[in-house]
Amino acid sequence: EARVRGENRIEVRAMAEPMEASASGSASASASTAYPHVTNIDVEVILGQYTGHALVSRLRFVAKKAAEAKDETLELEALKLAFAEAKKSEQTALYQEVTEAIGGRCGPDYACDAMWVEQVDRRAAQKKDKLESELNGYKANKIKESIRMGHTFLGEFFYEKGELNDALKQYVRTRDYCTTSKHLITMCLNVIKVSLELEHHLHVLNYVQKGEQTPDVQQDSVSMDKLRCASGLANLANSKYKVAARKFLQVSDELKDTYSDVIAPQDVATYVPTPIRLFRASPLPSLPPLPLSLPVKAQKKIPRTEDHQKSDGMVD
Repeated sequence: EARVRGENRIEVRAMAEPMEASASGSASASASTAYPHVTNIDVEVILGQYTGHALVSRLRFVAKKAAEAKDETLELEALKLAFAEAKKSEQTALYQEVTEAIGGRCGPDYACDAMWVEQVDRRAAQKKDKLESELNGYKANKIKESIRMGHTFLGEFFYEKGELNDALKQYVRTRDYCTTSKHLITMCLNVIKVSLELEHHLHVLNYVQKGEQTPDVQQDSVSMDKLRCASGLANLANSKYKVAARKFLQVSDELKDTYSDVIAPQDVATYVPTPIRLFRASPLPSLPPLPLSLPVKAQKKIPRTEDHQKSDGMVD
């Protein structure tokens, strides 16, 4: 029983891994046996389902697991696509990490171009100075909407560069300058997106609640679906399986690909049965799990209490 519980937890991390924060307790699992299906992945399908950071994180995850499985063909295919995305978005830190992972195995076209990195970093520094200067001017004039947009532009700049902590600070600062419900929802969704990548799941849930309490948000079905997806992911990572399943079930078909930089519609369909299966496999919080070190025969002799019996099939 304990072994089955562990396998269920590992299986979920295989599906939700790009967030690197699914059910706790599975991090120590052997990577070579935890993801046997990775070698069957079509990276072109991933390319069609995700955009932005979500796409890159999944491509890097596939490359990592393919390398552990010694599938060099799949590894390099994923790394080539990640290389193209890094260069397109001008994320120099990611670009250097990907070229280092490729290690010259794909020829000179996929080698690190130090001159390009220097040029991009120089342009980025100039753009940052310009955005900060404009923001200071907006603050001097005390125009709330301009200040909000200035912080938003800086947040987008840092997010595109992969500097998530700086992006989060800028997005949070827009809160004091929001004057409409739409502004508040935009702020919440920006903070949620960055917090998911940083694995600040309590922060995610906090801003999901703020978003759901925003006036008129119920009339915006797409924004509501995004909030439900974010809540589902955060609750899944926090082992709140029943709540996660309910949140995913509430997502409507209007979501489509509007949240592809975080989650694909196919993921929602995958994640709905996942929390239910994990919830069934999870022991009650007050009950210790069966020790893994006991032999099978010894485990069969462990008496099942009334509380253990009640823990089976607790899902509504």
